[in-house]
Amino acid sequence: MEKKSSNKTLNKASMSKNDDFYTQLTDIEKELKHYKKYFKNKIVFCNCDDPRVSNFFHYFSYNFEQLGLKKLITTCYKNQQMNLFSENKSEKAIYLEYTGDKNKNSVPDPKEIGTKHLEGDGDFRSKECIELLKQADIVVTNPPFSLFREYVEQLIKHNKNFLIIGNKNAITYKEIFKLIKENKLWVGVMPMGYDMLFNVPDEYAKRMVKNGKAGSQYKIVNRVVYGRSPSIWLTNLDIEKRHEDLILYKTYTGRENDYPKYDNYDAINVDKTKDIPMDYKGAMGVPISFLDKYNPEQFEILGMASSAGYNKEVVGIPFIGKKDARPLINGKNTYARVFIKNKKV
Repeated sequence: MEKKSSNKTLNKASMSKNDDFYTQLTDIEKELKHYKKYFKNKIVFCNCDDPRVSNFFHYFSYNFEQLGLKKLITTCYKNQQMNLFSENKSEKAIYLEYTGDKNKNSVPDPKEIGTKHLEGDGDFRSKECIELLKQADIVVTNPPFSLFREYVEQLIKHNKNFLIIGNKNAITYKEIFKLIKENKLWVGVMPMGYDMLFNVPDEYAKRMVKNGKAGSQYKIVNRVVYGRSPSIWLTNLDIEKRHEDLILYKTYTGRENDYPKYDNYDAINVDKTKDIPMDYKGAMGVPISFLDKYNPEQFEILGMASSAGYNKEVVGIPFIGKKDARPLINGKNTYARVFIKNKKV
């Protein structure tokens, strides 16, 4: 059975504005088409998905044979409040197992889907869900954003391949950035600037329209209200994008004034990824959106400065300022910056 503290934590997470969002099937299809080679003869686990409404389960069950899957397992957290996070109306949390089309009608029929009850409430941290995780080869889901650090830590601990959705701000979490720096996690195929919209329960949609901000918290498309969150795909499955050199056009020599140095770091500031100079061999501070174009064979990630407090392990280069560790130019903050070096200069 689940511990009460665990239930309380996840129930609180389910109430937060990002944790009620269901991924659209179109967004799943756009990203997953680039990973098909990884799924052959593999067990896929979607461990944060209400199987009744999950488009992840829909995608994998309807493409089971095409992908050559071995098994599909889906679990979700059993929320006691309907219309929030899960629309599960049963007395117990369930998990589904699907091993393919048996009657050859190319449709995952209910009789072909094994429905089993969980002893607990489906918390991904529970013992029984961890046992299911151990069976899996690849984890694919949209986990609760408020528990993202803990979720990724579990995947790394159990040495799992994964393809998950996270808030863009998660990149600045020291635990997540450390994995990016060590090339244990990276941005997926879809660009970081892609506007990802999510399906939300009807009651939640009404609250967003009444209390939220149009354009930032929600968007109405063809009279349908979608939740909006600055989200990206994160994975440890290798993709071609990671091995494509970023073509550089600008030079530092002769244009030094275009690349001012920080007050508190021995590094130059680069405002846009496209403006990275091809001839500079020192440290450069670039926008976080650079990670969308990051090729570890072309660049080395040294660290990141995103807060006023200096953390040597995160920042990665010596701090030569007095107090504020954010990247400053003439005393003014330039927003979060990833420090990099060009390996090919």
